[in-house]
Amino acid sequence: MLSELVLATRNRNKVKEIREILKGLKLNILTVDDFPGCPEVIEDGATFEENAVKKARAVSRFTGKAALSDDSGLEVDALNGEPGIHSARYAGEGCNYDDNNNKLLGLMKDIPEERSQARFICVAVLCRPDGELMTARGVCEGVLGKERRGSNGFGYDPVFIVPEYGKTFAELDSELKNRISHRARAFNNIKELLKL
Repeated sequence: MLSELVLATRNRNKVKEIREILKGLKLNILTVDDFPGCPEVIEDGATFEENAVKKARAVSRFTGKAALSDDSGLEVDALNGEPGIHSARYAGEGCNYDDNNNKLLGLMKDIPEERSQARFICVAVLCRPDGELMTARGVCEGVLGKERRGSNGFGYDPVFIVPEYGKTFAELDSELKNRISHRARAFNNIKELLKL
């Protein structure tokens, strides 16, 4: 059984969500910020899986501990799967969440509502110190709105509507989002594997 693991991300929003999802595990959860000099991993893989594996391996090697990473993004059917693995930098290097949402809303403004299907995808990878990998995938289906709604969450949350609730991720409270989101589904699968 693992006694501790390192979250292989510097994204404070992700850290907060992952800690909430993994609550209940008897684990000391660290982050890369606890390890000065931990390298920044370039996410240049062709898939979510490649990027997540690359981050988990690099952080595990550097820290000597189990590392848990994820790569996630939004796929929009009408945009042939974009932004996909480029979700974080969709509007270009140095962009922020608003820039990405502005670009996405601009591209979707003339797309009819019935063609606005999208999904969030998350691939979580746990790399043990011996190099063994555990992988889990989570998907949350939805549609894109025509405007931002809500103030919770981050990234594309204000424009991603979960049809069964009629609300964007940013309008849901964090407890509900952390039960139904792509990240919750992937990390809950990892959580179950960690209990074995």
